[in-house]
Amino acid sequence: MSSRQFPSALNRRGFLALGAGAAAALALGACAKNDGGGAVQPDSEAVRKAEAARRAANAQVREVALRAEPATVDLGGVQVRTWAYGGQLPGREIRIRKGEVLRAELTNGLPAPTTVHWHGIALRNDMDGVPGVTQPEIAPGSVFRYEFTAPDAGTYFFHPHVGVQLDRGLYAPLIVEDPADGRDYDLEAVVVLDDWLDGVDGRDPDQQLRRLQDEGMAGMNMGGDGMGGMDHGGMNGSGMSMPADPNNPLGADAGDVTYPYYLVNGRIETDPVTVAARPGQRIRLRIVNAASDTTFRVAVGGHTMRITHGDGFPVRPLTASSLLIGMGERYDVVVELGDGVFPFVASAEGKNGQGLALLRTGGGAAPAADVRPAELAVAPVTGDRLVAADAVRFPQRSPDRTLDVALGSDMTKYIWTINGKAFPEQAPLDITEGQRVRLRFVNKSMMAHPMHLHGHTFQVVNAAGNGPRKDTSMVLPMQTVEADFQADNPGQWMMHCHNIYHAESGMMAVVSYVR
Repeated sequence: MSSRQFPSALNRRGFLALGAGAAAALALGACAKNDGGGAVQPDSEAVRKAEAARRAANAQVREVALRAEPATVDLGGVQVRTWAYGGQLPGREIRIRKGEVLRAELTNGLPAPTTVHWHGIALRNDMDGVPGVTQPEIAPGSVFRYEFTAPDAGTYFFHPHVGVQLDRGLYAPLIVEDPADGRDYDLEAVVVLDDWLDGVDGRDPDQQLRRLQDEGMAGMNMGGDGMGGMDHGGMNGSGMSMPADPNNPLGADAGDVTYPYYLVNGRIETDPVTVAARPGQRIRLRIVNAASDTTFRVAVGGHTMRITHGDGFPVRPLTASSLLIGMGERYDVVVELGDGVFPFVASAEGKNGQGLALLRTGGGAAPAADVRPAELAVAPVTGDRLVAADAVRFPQRSPDRTLDVALGSDMTKYIWTINGKAFPEQAPLDITEGQRVRLRFVNKSMMAHPMHLHGHTFQVVNAAGNGPRKDTSMVLPMQTVEADFQADNPGQWMMHCHNIYHAESGMMAVVSYVR
């Protein structure tokens, strides 16, 4: 996701227009001193006040050191050269408790600038890791210290917010524990899904993005090979929404990129990770989709899953045979395990291929790498079917402001748009602190878009007023999703599609707190 500069029209409204290096640092310092009218700056008194309200006087501080660097990693018999945190794939998990302060010092050992975005955390704005919006890029050889309170328990992850760096190996889980956890399960495992091309046959994500941009929409072909469809941006003939097919929710156009591998915890399906347990145990799987262009349908062979959380927040438990997880989404499920060796399969929705892990409670041969559990044939549960747990529902209230967010594209060039314009050409979406804000996502394209809001969670709007609390929500082709959030975390916040190639090609906007 880009560090491109804001246009001058936005600069006049007080946004940060930052480049790399010393000039960027000077610009940030100058903006931070201007707490006058207009946009609420990331380093402002309002941001500091919001962080102080989250942080208890005796909050425990957890310190970690991160290093982003080139590395050779083993995908399971396949060696690739990539970029990773600490040379590991995924990076080493960070685990803290709700209300604790994370102090993470990042050293940039890459040959390019980078940042860290703490995906899903309602953190202080100047720690959100978006260059050109909340901080300067971290130059090669430089160090940046992130420090923030983690106010909400849940399953999160972190990754860069520069270009398409996420489509390398730069991601890792962030687990925020709740002291009340553990009552309905016996053990847990973190499961990170990914699509992989970096270092395979000379490919890398930057080359892939250039190829998409060079070919444009006309270069996309129709079908299930992962290269997209022939009409990314078009409405249907009536201009009205089309009903989604429960068995094929993404439609005919599931992605823009063909990947040679799909990973579960950094391993390909021919050499999967194994989680050991005992028969009858209840295992909590914290599932993170860290992929860049792939939605996964997940299932556990011979078992159902009890969905307990979406994007960190509890939901009324719902039993499912399979579950659809878009890029940037996280779901927690509890599975009561039988006796044997069972496949956890993450099938690349609308594409060819899958990731695999094994759950072993007893003896027996492992299933084949291409195993297809019968549960995958069942229409997957999607996030819109979930109901928020009573304790995390927003109080019912009419929105003070509705922001229309039309999702579309250029019909010829590889450009993805919000409200008809590619980032950073749109005007910011202005809100004020204390408002109840409704986001109205209208997908005018034939592709699904996992839309992610930084710094907040929203509640998906449904007729009963009890939709799930999420920060990333799939907006299916030709569909509309409405989501409400409370404007209680001032600053400048990105909202974008979490298909990284769509985001970097324009499908991003800024939700701007103004005075």
